[in-house]
Amino acid sequence: MKKHIKTTLCALAVAASCSAVSAVSASTADDTFHDSLVVMDTHLDTPALLVQPGFDIMHAHTFDDDFSQVDVPRMNEGGLDGGFWVIYTPQGPVTPEGFIAARDTALMRVMAIHKMVAAHPETFALATEPEDAKAIAAQGKKIVYISMENAYPLGEDLSLLETFYKMGLRMVGPVHFKNNQFGDSSTDPDGQQYDGLSPLGEQLVKKANELGIILDGSHAHDALLEDMIELSKTPVILSHSGTKTIYDHPRNVDDSLLKKLVDSGGVIHVNAYGSYLKELPSDPERRKAYGVLYQQMGNIASMTPAEVAALKAQRKKIDLEHPAVRATFEDYMAHFLHILKVAGPKHTGVGADWDGGGGVERMMDVAALPLVTERLLAEGYTKQDLADIWGNNVLRLLQQAEDYAESLKQ
Repeated sequence: MKKHIKTTLCALAVAASCSAVSAVSASTADDTFHDSLVVMDTHLDTPALLVQPGFDIMHAHTFDDDFSQVDVPRMNEGGLDGGFWVIYTPQGPVTPEGFIAARDTALMRVMAIHKMVAAHPETFALATEPEDAKAIAAQGKKIVYISMENAYPLGEDLSLLETFYKMGLRMVGPVHFKNNQFGDSSTDPDGQQYDGLSPLGEQLVKKANELGIILDGSHAHDALLEDMIELSKTPVILSHSGTKTIYDHPRNVDDSLLKKLVDSGGVIHVNAYGSYLKELPSDPERRKAYGVLYQQMGNIASMTPAEVAALKAQRKKIDLEHPAVRATFEDYMAHFLHILKVAGPKHTGVGADWDGGGGVERMMDVAALPLVTERLLAEGYTKQDLADIWGNNVLRLLQQAEDYAESLKQ
């Protein structure tokens, strides 16, 4: 009897060992496949860090150390080939003075992106055409398309859009947290101002189409997104959004609007911004402490590395005393899988909002991106599906935008 038990236990141990080996082999196979794809994220807010004293994109950082989420070592670890690097400008007063200040900030951001590429030509390459992505990845370099989150810096002079286009801009979103001269935001506390696009916003759509720039509806009010879908001659993108079916937040879209986007040829890239994925518990003391910290920040680009380090030390202290409650990887995948069910793999992608507030437990920086591929393969999505999700879909939109602009020249 004991011999039988021992034999059985040994057999189970061997089986467990075989299962473990199989699991490791499957994981290794998934990682190898992930690395074979052109992996892009459509919303990298990392340019805000490029102007931060002491930050070096070429060196390995950790989120726990300095709260950053993208650098070259972690891109390599996570198989991230690049994507759309964001020119972001906070929404300020809709006045001539506000426009000028925002324009200058945006110009500094795009110059920082160009400086990164120029300083490390062996690592980065600027991409402006749809075919550039795969060619750059094949060279072992990182893909740098440029996008603009919040068109506020353009003021009321749409010729500036062409200036940014000449500097590499290939995607633009009209609004951010508040309404501006182009239309309504999904999160303005005062509600709608234009019932969608403003007259100037309609001109922005036309100008973007003429130049071959993809229009981005993330942060836009549903009415503005519907206006863009109707008016744009080429498909619209949601570069970093989620679904209201999983969590009813103004930044997310419902299935009806998602289907309109898909029917028009558009694509939604799934956001990993925790408070848009689920309702998270509020901590008034944490919010108060962060409010004080933000007041002390000022213009971080003008600080010394020591001053920046001191601010980050204060932030760590706040996080220690008032720990953040984060959404999980499963919360993120709930949005992703529902969107895939409604939109399909040819209209879905990844835009996690790295360095802009994105990140969930188990996936706090780009090094963890293979988890998405592993999970989608386990859910039954094909290797072609994954190739579309990680890169082909947004490149199709870019091609369609370029083709329309070219057609106007004939």
